[in-house]
Amino acid sequence: MLLASDSPLELSALDAEHVAAVLEDCSDQLAVLGTILTIPETPANAQANAFDQITKLLYGQRQLEGRYEEVTNDAGKTSNEAVNIKNSMKLTAQALFKGIKQNPLAAENLIKLQNDREYLQDLICDCLEEVKTDYSFEGLIRATVDEKEKKTKLQDTILREEEARRNVRALQRQLVELKKSKENEIQSRNEMIAHLKDQLQETRAKTTMERRYIEKECQVQKVMKNKRCHMTEGELQQELENLQARLDEENKVNGETESWVKKHHDILQEKVEHWMDKYETEVDKKSEELSHLKASKANVLLKLQELTQKYQEYEEVVMDDRAQKEKARLALEQAELEIRCAIRVQAWWKGVMVRKGLGPYAKKKGKKGKGKKGKGKKGKKGKK
Repeated sequence: MLLASDSPLELSALDAEHVAAVLEDCSDQLAVLGTILTIPETPANAQANAFDQITKLLYGQRQLEGRYEEVTNDAGKTSNEAVNIKNSMKLTAQALFKGIKQNPLAAENLIKLQNDREYLQDLICDCLEEVKTDYSFEGLIRATVDEKEKKTKLQDTILREEEARRNVRALQRQLVELKKSKENEIQSRNEMIAHLKDQLQETRAKTTMERRYIEKECQVQKVMKNKRCHMTEGELQQELENLQARLDEENKVNGETESWVKKHHDILQEKVEHWMDKYETEVDKKSEELSHLKASKANVLLKLQELTQKYQEYEEVVMDDRAQKEKARLALEQAELEIRCAIRVQAWWKGVMVRKGLGPYAKKKGKKGKGKKGKGKKGKKGKK
């Protein structure tokens, strides 16, 4: 008996024989199944009819689902209506399943089943040859991995399709809501348009009446303005005639005034010449007087300077005299003050000498003893 190698995918000879026997049995059973399966023939228009029937059932199922969601979301609806919709959905689902079972696509399913059987039979045969020759089943593992990957991709595709269907349903619901909102908006706008049309008709009628009234008023105002213009024109014509008469009178007065002004202009011209001559003579006289006054002013200024100098000299003498008199007065006041102070000091000193008995005012001693004795006798007599 041969032993297996180190690779985990290689088999021993005995295991390989066992696996080969099993694989041969599976291959024979698949071959027998291929002879048993028969593919029925379907008419040409059966597939289209089945598709139409399934499409109608799906459309009705979607409507029922949308209605059921509205009923469940609306709290005011009764539960009986929701139950009726749910029963209708069940009946529609049953009809859909029945249609799918009777669908001529079952033949296609049989064809697919036959293809899968042939693929599996070929795979088992290849694996059988590999087991017999190489004692391995790597081809089966590779085929299994490939099928798992295909299945994973198919599941991803199915999930994406389901997600897309959910998105389509959500979009359909949004479309229904948007349609309802747009219909409400259109209805409100139609009502607004009808209201605006009514207002437009009222405005037109009102505008027509106002236009007629304004036309009549304009005609009346035009007639009144024409009358006023005629009246104003007559007044202006009369005023023009009056102004023309005043203008003639003013021209006459202006001519007389002009002749009078010319006459007086000649007289005034003569007077101006006379006064110019007189002005020139007076200017000459005043010029001479001004020259004399300037000369006398110069002499007066010289005398003023001399008197100013003398005044300054006299002022200095007077100031010196005042200073000497002030000094003499201060000296006299100082002497009088000293005399008064000396008299006061002498009087004070004399009073001190009299009170103290100093100098010539001192008392003699004999006179003081007699006086004391006499005072003693008098005292004794008084005691007796």
